Amino acid sequence: MDFHGIDLNLLVAFDALMTERNVTRAAARVGVSQPAMSAALARLRKLWGDPLFARSADGLLPTPRARELAVPIAQALHQLQVALVERPAFNPSEARAVFKLGLSDYPAYVLLPALLQALAEQAPGVSVNVHAFNDRDHTVDMLDNGLIDAAVGVPPTQAAARILNRTVLRDEFVTIVAHDHPVARRAMTLKAYLALRHVLVSPEQDLYGVVDQALAQQGKQRELALTLPQMFAVPSLIARTRLTATVMRRVAMSAAGSHKLVMFPPPVTLPPMTFDLIWHRRSESHPAQQWFRELIAEVAGQL
Repeated sequence: MDFHGIDLNLLVAFDALMTERNVTRAAARVGVSQPAMSAALARLRKLWGDPLFARSADGLLPTPRARELAVPIAQALHQLQVALVERPAFNPSEARAVFKLGLSDYPAYVLLPALLQALAEQAPGVSVNVHAFNDRDHTVDMLDNGLIDAAVGVPPTQAAARILNRTVLRDEFVTIVAHDHPVARRAMTLKAYLALRHVLVSPEQDLYGVVDQALAQQGKQRELALTLPQMFAVPSLIARTRLTATVMRRVAMSAAGSHKLVMFPPPVTLPPMTFDLIWHRRSESHPAQQWFRELIAEVAGQL
């Protein structure tokens, strides 16, 4: 490759296309016309000898080559911005900004309302674009590709130096049954627990959870009647059936029909469930991103 043929503006255009996945929005992001952005894309394709983006119903889909280029180009542009542009301090009360936040179901239900309240009080001009995910490793892809600024969820399965995280939410497990279930009037012993049929919450569609791991260590196994990905649907199911489930306490407590449930400590020892704030190293020193992450951690710490 002839580096003399690389125009820095082409790298800016590439980064905008990776972020927006749309030629019109990418053009608006960098302040050029749509034809100019289309011309830049044509030059990028010629430069790297790769289509880079394919059109689809969901917008521009990056090719494997584009995904390889995305992170180093974004990091290089960020370093240039830090070196060449003196950024003013971030003032949340006056800022007009959009933060892209990845949330799994639990933090979306537990954390998001309090976060929006804090934003309304501290940064009324700031809005949040929430992206849902169930696969914990999908978070890394979204951060790499600039689809989100940060995420709150279960940490990825494998550590990566470019992905940073800190624990912001914790919850403990409880076992729930309907208030008129015969076992509700007795202690939830391990024998009684194993005699029941269970609901397993598995956002990633596994058939084996933390309860099953704990039981296996004792040579025990429970009978599953239902596996589903939506944890907040479970309390109403339990309230109307003779099934049981072991869920996080806030899930049971926040259910509309929580008064129809009886909660027990699980008869097996389970570790607390933790949710991390996760972000990309390239945004580590960005003032606005720093402020947003600290606000998330602060709000989560008050729950």
